[in-house]
Amino acid sequence: MTSIKIYRKISFLFTLLLSSSTVIFAQTHVAETQTEKIDQLLSKYQEYGQFNGSALVALDGKVILKKGYGFANMEWKIPNQPNTKHRLGSITKQFTAVLVLQLANQGKVDLQANLSTYLPDYPKEAGGKITVHQLLTHTAGVPNYTSFPDFFTTKSRNPHSIKELVGIFSDLPLDFTPGSQFSYSNSGYVLLGVIIEKVTGKTYEATLKEMIFDPLGMTNTGYDHHDRIIENRASGYEKAGSAYVNADYLDMSIPYAAGSMYSTVEDLLRWDQALYTEKVLPKKYMDLMFTPYVEAFGMHYGYGWSVGKIPLGETGIEQDIITHGGGINGFNTLITRLPENKEVIILLNNTGGANLNDMSQGINSIINGQPYELPKQSVATAVVTTMMEKSIPTGIKHFEEIKNNSKFHLSEQDMNTEGYRLLRDGQLEAAAAIFKLNVTAFPESFNVYDSYGEILLLQGEKEKAIANYKKSIELNPANQNGIDQLEKMGIKTMDLVKEVEVSEETLDTYLGKYELVPGFILTITRDGKQLNAQATGQPMFPIFAKSQTEFYLKVVAAQLVFHPDENGKVDSVTLFQAGQELKGNRVK
Repeated sequence: MTSIKIYRKISFLFTLLLSSSTVIFAQTHVAETQTEKIDQLLSKYQEYGQFNGSALVALDGKVILKKGYGFANMEWKIPNQPNTKHRLGSITKQFTAVLVLQLANQGKVDLQANLSTYLPDYPKEAGGKITVHQLLTHTAGVPNYTSFPDFFTTKSRNPHSIKELVGIFSDLPLDFTPGSQFSYSNSGYVLLGVIIEKVTGKTYEATLKEMIFDPLGMTNTGYDHHDRIIENRASGYEKAGSAYVNADYLDMSIPYAAGSMYSTVEDLLRWDQALYTEKVLPKKYMDLMFTPYVEAFGMHYGYGWSVGKIPLGETGIEQDIITHGGGINGFNTLITRLPENKEVIILLNNTGGANLNDMSQGINSIINGQPYELPKQSVATAVVTTMMEKSIPTGIKHFEEIKNNSKFHLSEQDMNTEGYRLLRDGQLEAAAAIFKLNVTAFPESFNVYDSYGEILLLQGEKEKAIANYKKSIELNPANQNGIDQLEKMGIKTMDLVKEVEVSEETLDTYLGKYELVPGFILTITRDGKQLNAQATGQPMFPIFAKSQTEFYLKVVAAQLVFHPDENGKVDSVTLFQAGQELKGNRVK
């Protein structure tokens, strides 16, 4: 279950690309073991306040690292340990999927049957169209209740019966025709939990224990309840600059079958190892779970898992990967399985928002003898800390001192996140300062102007807000939020979003393949007058012209600029996304 933070804007497209575009060769002594290198890597993340939790790494079932980092309880300074119990968030979904497949194996659930077969009281118009398979693969079109604007402010703290939980979304129209596209939906997995209860006549929690936890000896795993005393349970925190605050309360009836579980890294290793056997499912159904049904997240989605391939450093070799993450108030989690060597990396973090993907990639590189990326201190965290401890002008000065320092990492997304956190906490002047710094640091990003426009409007600076919203639309004509905000202020936007006509002859000069990083290719094709872009292992997206050489995507905040050489032949393209610029030469 992914926790949706208020005042936070995040856009992404090429996830694998952006997380691996810069590789730093870590300098380590040749005598250091894999375990020592992994421990040093995770310790550095902890030192910079970017990881606080429990980690386990194993090869072919043999543990090479099992350790806690930071505190499970900060008030009492109780350290994280391998047996610390963390909330899992959406890692829960793979357990829900296995229960459904177990029931299918018993002949009690038909994966192709519609929802109304098991939940006859569900609105027929939707229930008669949606299949169990579509719920498992996030292709049902059921609106995602955790994304509703008022969800975390009005509903998340209150206990809900299953009927009340389903009622949040059941009467709403579907987002799309079932089976026509992928859209991650916690609501779909809530419905799977209800199906499990209807078929078994038992609670979802009891069925988990009976059919999975007990047979596998997962004695430190369960359905979390706030009111119960659970030994070794971690508290959840969120970053506030360089400090921490207690995470917002979430009633655990809310995540249900989409994200309600807790576990330890040790129990999740038992889970990982069981998936190589037939202890929980016959091979036929195990294969169904890991089938790549639909493109999603730069890979494909099976049943409760993302499956695909990732490049191994710069070797040109690709590894099969099976993975899933989770995010829930105060926690984020990731389990990464690389089946060729039965490698598993389990990271459970109790300070929310850690970049576990980068950590997992670094660990995998260490195991395979490849260069890996070392963490850097966050410019955003350092600047906000200085603002809070000293003054806003001192924080601005500190930004200028460290923004180009090789020991620090300046991220548009980090700055934006910190700005919205300050705004949420009522620190309006500090938030405005952070957003203004982000504009100066990333002047080609539409999102920084959109965010700055929002806070300028809150400060009563209407004319400046209008100018910034207009600039955001100039950079990205697909910025619907900017368009909506201007319309609310009585500004007509028809002249801001102009259709640019590019001849088919010119479009043809852009067609081909561009290598953005080794092994990661962006392919440009044309269908009539529509130009399309497709990155390695990802869906194809239409791109739209804002000039003869500049194009933008409407599905995410990304832009492409094509570059002709001195002879007028296009030989490269630059991707602009999330404050990054990646130039790729034409390879075909």
